[in-house]
Amino acid sequence: MGGATAFLTEHAPADKRAFYSSWIQTSVGFAVVIGSLVGTLIVSVMPTESLIQWGWRIPFVVGMLVAPVGYYIRLKIDETPEFATETVRADTPLRDVIRQYPSQVVSSLMMVVLWTVCTYVILFYVPTYATRTLHMPQQQGFISGIVSGAVLMIMAPVFGALSDRIGKARVLRVAAVAILVLTYPLFSYLNNAPTFATLLTFQVVFGVLIAGYTGPILALFTEMFPSRVRTTGLSLAYNGAVTIFGGFASFIITWLMQLTGDPKSAAYYIISAAVVSLFGTLLMKPYSTRG
Repeated sequence: MGGATAFLTEHAPADKRAFYSSWIQTSVGFAVVIGSLVGTLIVSVMPTESLIQWGWRIPFVVGMLVAPVGYYIRLKIDETPEFATETVRADTPLRDVIRQYPSQVVSSLMMVVLWTVCTYVILFYVPTYATRTLHMPQQQGFISGIVSGAVLMIMAPVFGALSDRIGKARVLRVAAVAILVLTYPLFSYLNNAPTFATLLTFQVVFGVLIAGYTGPILALFTEMFPSRVRTTGLSLAYNGAVTIFGGFASFIITWLMQLTGDPKSAAYYIISAAVVSLFGTLLMKPYSTRG
């Protein structure tokens, strides 16, 4: 994520950095759509016994196909013009970014929290939640994943372009507040009327909200680090937040549901993440004054 963001934004025109970097999030939406389609196909055509014994491995094999493509692209790309003209190079970028830009690392990590929690909960966990907690057919859960991924894929560049025009931080904060305010009503709506139509509406609304938050976020991050440590700073913040708050999302939500007995516990986790990320925007200290 850090390398891809630095590469796209440093090639982008100064007034279109959010639009360019938002296509990374579009690729995430595309991946969700493809993954959900594969899941739908496997569940639809395979007997349950075969699916449990070996069929579940098929998506992992399909996912491996992207590795040689990524490796080929990485071998062929050159450094960005901004990095190539950087007069000061970082021999120890990890140490340098921690020592020289600690507040940027912390605020970036805090802002990634809402991004990764929404991604893991809404795009990945909710299709399972619909099946196991709301007792809806598994195919409907996968289809809802396709819908949320498609909305994210389409809307992320829209919000990226909008934030280039009216301000990245403004769009980011409005989206974070909207997620904070709407999450509990949306989960209540889904739990009170667990139908396929309700699930699709839930996923469409959240798809727009996530796109609004993630559309400008990567371009905003690039303005917080100089090019010599930009990839390292972004990677440190992103991977740290994703590992802790995203990777453990299902575990934390399951624990909350067992502790409280409330099927809407996922909403509390997202709301907490929104609070953390909003504080992160207040600590934000851009490296430059662009945007």
